Amino acid sequence: MCGITGFCDFNKKLSETDLQNATECIRHRGPDDQGYAMFHSPKATVALGHRRLSILDLSAQGHQPMYSNDRNVVIILNGEIYNFREIRKELMAEGHSFHSDSDTEVIIKTYEKFGIDGVHKFIGMFAIVLYDQKQQQIYLVRDRAGVKPLHYFYKNDCLLFASELKSIYTYPVFEKNINEEAVSLFFKYAYISAPHTIFKNTYKVRPGHYIKIDICNKHVQEIKYYDILDYYNKPKLKISETDAIDEVEKLLISAFQYRMVSDVPVGVFLSGGYDSAVVASILQNNNAQKIKTFTIGFHVKKYNEAPYAKKVAEYIGTEHNEYYCTTKEAQDIFPLLADIYDEPFGDSSSIPTTLVSSFARKQVTVALSADGGDEIFAGYNRYSQLHKFNEQYQRTPGFLRSAIGSLVPVIPFKYIPMLRHKDLAFSKLAEILKSRHSNAIPDTLSKHYTDVQLRVLLPWFTPEVTLYDDIPGINNENDFLNKMLAQDYKTYMVDDILVKVDRATMSVGLEGREPFLDHRIIEFVSQLPSELKYHKGIKKYLLKKIAYKYIPENLLDRPKTGFGLPVYEWLKTDLKEYLFYYISEEQLSKHNFINSQKAIQIRDEFLAGKNNNETQIWLLLMFQMWWNKWM
Repeated sequence: MCGITGFCDFNKKLSETDLQNATECIRHRGPDDQGYAMFHSPKATVALGHRRLSILDLSAQGHQPMYSNDRNVVIILNGEIYNFREIRKELMAEGHSFHSDSDTEVIIKTYEKFGIDGVHKFIGMFAIVLYDQKQQQIYLVRDRAGVKPLHYFYKNDCLLFASELKSIYTYPVFEKNINEEAVSLFFKYAYISAPHTIFKNTYKVRPGHYIKIDICNKHVQEIKYYDILDYYNKPKLKISETDAIDEVEKLLISAFQYRMVSDVPVGVFLSGGYDSAVVASILQNNNAQKIKTFTIGFHVKKYNEAPYAKKVAEYIGTEHNEYYCTTKEAQDIFPLLADIYDEPFGDSSSIPTTLVSSFARKQVTVALSADGGDEIFAGYNRYSQLHKFNEQYQRTPGFLRSAIGSLVPVIPFKYIPMLRHKDLAFSKLAEILKSRHSNAIPDTLSKHYTDVQLRVLLPWFTPEVTLYDDIPGINNENDFLNKMLAQDYKTYMVDDILVKVDRATMSVGLEGREPFLDHRIIEFVSQLPSELKYHKGIKKYLLKKIAYKYIPENLLDRPKTGFGLPVYEWLKTDLKEYLFYYISEEQLSKHNFINSQKAIQIRDEFLAGKNNNETQIWLLLMFQMWWNKWM
């Protein structure tokens, strides 16, 4: 795992000092080595900067930027190509020679042989920047699932790129102009979905895409090379449950074993839930040495999964490590969030994720996480709610839905004791009922603020952008649940879950790997009928059948819990000073993006226990802390 940055400056004004400053800014992503390269062509100055976290080929032969033998192709990589040894063997059989044992050199040789289409050969997670000096072309490539981040800014004939936005911020040509659509997305969903970022003219490279820069004509083009919808849209497989279980288990074993490829120690995050238990148990079953597992415990029973993880670890026989964090240790992460997440980010589980990453880093350099299991196998509790909502929606005639939807907003809920804290839920219900299509159900239920609320909170609110713009691209081979799984895989997983884990692990120089996100797994499971994922009210039906081959059901069968902490209780006690400082007239008046009167009202209602949507106050606080740090 590494950090990458650089630019293509057609004005030829940026310097090596600018490159070094931007590279130094992401030192935490690669504390082991650094490298720079600058190229002066007739049309532009091209620069590549790299911070290295040494995982494969720890020698100097793995240094980046790395060049082809003729020095025509130069590359920087953030990520891993897990099947690089198989590709290398194939290329050697055709006469190619290698000077290192790194996956980076395999990428170069693959490009020389197959061009940019060689990306289809890779099993891995990667953000690649490749400069072909002969063709005068630059490629910014992101992996299929979007595990590794890659951002770019393009304006006034200057293109900047980096693993993290904070690196782009350092370049003197960068312009901090807020993207209003992105602010709307943040307050709706708690994150900013690709390709948007918080700033104008600044973008996330989308998963399964690459940006091609033709230096000769200054042409910047986004090209899609992969889309999981292509697999969801295939006819569903006619397969028995037994055969489906066997095939998925084979894919899991292969994917998990690939993620153990490393020249440094590897561990596994273990929560005690199904996903991480499957990862740990399959790996332990297929490896002679004991796998290291890591769990964070908390002295609050509601949030403490450590006892469950310990029982699983004891049963499967891992070398288990657990650490109970104090309240102070957890709260000490809080003021660092705006720096770790350098655009507004609203997932409060980033705190425990950072804590477990810091704990694991003391013993290992690589840690496997179990993210993606919920989106692939239908694990979230909301899938049950979405299923019920959709059934009711379809049964209710359109004219009746519209009539009820128009009536709901005029009901004075605040004067009805049993319903006074349900105004957000009923506001969402009104939006759903007045909509013309069931696509509105997942979009509306995902929101933390409704459009009505945001029109008051954000004076310039733009409601047009939603998470579910791709739903029309999912064909009728898919029922409602499969459509939701596909969309969550392309949105929530990428821009919330993977952002959370990447920044948390990289903040302490730990490489996070995602074994469930091997593209072969989702390609197969996406073609399965939904009843093999959500079966008679049982979530993760298929994955649970596999889990019980390795671990007794009684060790796993318990209600699903999130990876959280009592942050909302802290905001009413130990951290209350943050609310009064950041959500105040003085701080809010520094910009015109939020209605200060409404924000202060939300703050006071939260502290008085009158606002039952605690995420609303968290999002306000995170936005204000980000603004204070970066603007």
